[in-house]
Parts: sequence; structure tokens; C-alpha cells
Amino acid sequence: QVQLVESGGGLVQAGGSLRLSCAASGDTFSIAAMGWFRQAPGKKREFVSSIRWSGSNSDSVKGRFTISRDNAKRTVYLQIDSLRPEDTAVYYCAAARIGSAWPDHQSYSYWGQGTQVTVSS
Repeated sequence: QVQLVESGGGLVQAGGSLRLSCAASGDTFSIAAMGWFRQAPGKKREFVSSIRWSGSNSDSVKGRFTISRDNAKRTVYLQIDSLRPEDTAVYYCAAARIGSAWPDHQSYSYWGQGTQVTVSS
């Protein structure tokens, strides 16, 4: 089993930045990749970004979102820059196991409890 705990959410003004953290514990040797998803009120959960748990690439930038990892701390981060009100959502991190269908978005087996991000205009 893998346990995931997110932190770093909060209330921020539009244009600001946040860095979310996701600390993994338990059987982390079984993790192939980590991902971030978000769910806004009344909307379906959507994929944000993902990264392999190990390997040479320890970060990935996609637009305003940068995902990175620190294997020594068993933590994955999501940096969000130039925040917009439409980024308001609960952000979840998730882990895909080795042998799963990752990067398929349905491959994640473990989920955190989520952290709320609210962006004011």
C-alpha cells in the first residue's frame, strides 16, 4: 500500500503562484509514476500532469504547470504559476504502480485526500 498526503493549497490572488506537495509513504518501491489531477465544483476530475517516479528527468514543464520530484524526500511537487480563477479546484496527487498501464490516466491506484486551491480575481 502507498499513502499520499497533499499540502500547500490555499487562497491566492490571480497572477500568483503556489507549490503543492505530495508526500508518499508505505510501499513506495512499487510506484512507477505520480500524477496530479484536479476537480472543480460541478466538474469532472481532470488530469494536470505526471512524472516518472525514477529516472533522469526529475521535472517536467507544461505551460503554467511544473511537476517535479525529490526521491530522497519521497515527495512530488506541482508548481502552478500565473494562477487564474479557473484554476480553483481540489488538487489530488495519485500514484501508478509498476506494471500498470501508465501513462494511461486510468492507471492510478493510490490517491491522496486532496488540497484545496482557491484563486481570487
